[in-house]
Amino acid sequence: MTKTKTQSKELKIKLVKSGIGFPEKQKRIIKGLGFKRLNDVITRPNTPQIRGMIFRIRHLVDLINE
Repeated sequence: MTKTKTQSKELKIKLVKSGIGFPEKQKRIIKGLGFKRLNDVITRPNTPQIRGMIFRIRHLVDLINE
C-alpha cells in the first residue's frame, strides 16, 4: 500500500500584523519574503528555506489554504 499525499508546491502567505515594534531581523525577513504592505498576499515555493522564514515570523503572518 502506498501513501499518496499531495503536497502543495506553492504557499500563499498573508501579512496580517505589522513589523513595527519587532526586532530588525524579523523586519528583514518580512522584506525578504517580498511583502510590501499590510494584508499583502504573496505566493512562494514550498521549500525548507521559505518555511523557515515563515516559522520565524509566524506571529505576523497567516498561511492561506486553497
